[in-house]
Amino acid sequence: MSILIRNAQVLDAKTADIKSADIAIYQGAITAIGDTPSDFQPQRVIEANGLLAIPGLVDLGVYLRDPGFEYKATIYSETKAAAAAGVTTLCCMPDTQPVTDLPTTVELVQRRAHEASFCKVLTIGALTRGLQGKELSDMAALKEAGCVAVSNCLYPFSNTMVLRRAMEYATGLDLPLFVHPFDTALAGDGCAHEGPVALRLGLSGITPSAEVAFLSQCLALAEDIGAKVHFCRLSCARSVELIAEAQARGLLITADVSAHQLFLTERMLESFDPNYHVLPPLRSEDDRATLRAAVKNNTVTAICSDHQPHDINAKLAPFPATEPGISSIETLLPLTLRLVEEGVINLSQAIYLLTEGPATVLGWGCGKLTEGGVADICLVDLNEVWTVSAQTLCSSGTNTPWLEEQFKGRVRYTVCNGQISYEANK
Repeated sequence: MSILIRNAQVLDAKTADIKSADIAIYQGAITAIGDTPSDFQPQRVIEANGLLAIPGLVDLGVYLRDPGFEYKATIYSETKAAAAAGVTTLCCMPDTQPVTDLPTTVELVQRRAHEASFCKVLTIGALTRGLQGKELSDMAALKEAGCVAVSNCLYPFSNTMVLRRAMEYATGLDLPLFVHPFDTALAGDGCAHEGPVALRLGLSGITPSAEVAFLSQCLALAEDIGAKVHFCRLSCARSVELIAEAQARGLLITADVSAHQLFLTERMLESFDPNYHVLPPLRSEDDRATLRAAVKNNTVTAICSDHQPHDINAKLAPFPATEPGISSIETLLPLTLRLVEEGVINLSQAIYLLTEGPATVLGWGCGKLTEGGVADICLVDLNEVWTVSAQTLCSSGTNTPWLEEQFKGRVRYTVCNGQISYEANK
C-alpha cells in the first residue's frame, strides 16, 4: 500500500527542531521525508496538519493474557489497544498458560498476533521451565522460534546457581536477559512500600531491599559472566544508583521504568483504591524524584507501560487480596508527554524513551523515522485533551487509577509496517 502523510510536523532528533514535511510510504517503507517524489501515486492521503509524526512506540513490557487468561484480555483486544496508543512494537511477557517456554506457544502467540494485525508482537520466552526457577528452558529453541529475549518475570529462582547458569546460557546465545529485580522471599505477602504510609494503613510492607538485594546479586553475576542484562521496572532510588555505577564500569546493563512509577507514590494508597496495587509497589517521593532524574540523565533508557489488564473481579477484594497491575498501555504516551509539560524532560527525550531507547535495548531495527526505514509511524495531536474512561479505552481491562482523568495528547493515526492500524474516530 502507498500512503502520503501530508504536512506533518516532524521532529529532528539531533536539533530538536520541528519542521513541516510530507512522508511518503510505499510497500512498508518510508521512501521520502520532505518533498514528495513527483512520480509518487498514493492510494491513501492522510492530512496531518498540526499533527506530530513520531516513530511508532516500542513497549518493552506488556502482559497480553493470551493464551490462558482470555477472560482478562486477548491478543486481539490488547494489540488493538496498543495501536490506539501509538505502539507499533511490543514485547509480550511469558507468564501465559501454558507458559511461553516451548516453541509451540511462541508460534501460537505469533499466529494470533498476525491474525489481529494491529502491531508487531515480539515474544519474550521463559527463562526456566514453567517459570518455576528450577530447570532452564530450551533457550536455543525459543530463539529459533522467534523469541527476542528471555525472562522469569517476578517468579523466583530455586537457587543462585540456576540464575548464573541461565545468564551463561543466554549470553552464549546472544539472547538479551530481561530481569525483574524482585526477591519474593523478602517481599513476602507485602502489597505496599515499607514505610510510614503502609504502617499507618495497616498494610504489609515490601522493603526496597527486596529489589536492591536481587539487583546487586544479578549485577555481580553479570559482571562475572559478561552478560547483557536489561533490568525491568525499577522502583527505588538505590537501584538507580547501582545501575549507574555498573554502567560507569562498562557492564552491558540497561534499565527501564514503568510510566506510573514516575507519577504515583505510596501516598496514593491512602484511598485503599486497588487500582494502585502494583508490583513493585509505589514507592516514596524521594524514589520517584530519583527515577525522574534517571530518565533525564539517560541512566534509564526506556519508559514502558507494564500493561496488565484485569477482569473486574480481580480488583473487587480488599486491597491486599486484589491482583496487582494497571491497564496502562493507552496512558503510556500521554503520561510521558506530561513529563515534558512538567519540565522533567524535553520532547526529544520523551520520544527517545518510548522509541529508539527501547529499540536499542532489543537491538531491533525500529524506533526511528528515516528514509528507507520501516514505516512505523504515530501521528499525535499534542494539544487534544481527552478523558480516560471505559468508553475511550480499547483494552479489555479498565483497571487504571486514571479513570475519569483528563490527559493532553491523543493519537490520531498509527501506521505499522506501512498499513494504517489505527485511525481515531473510525
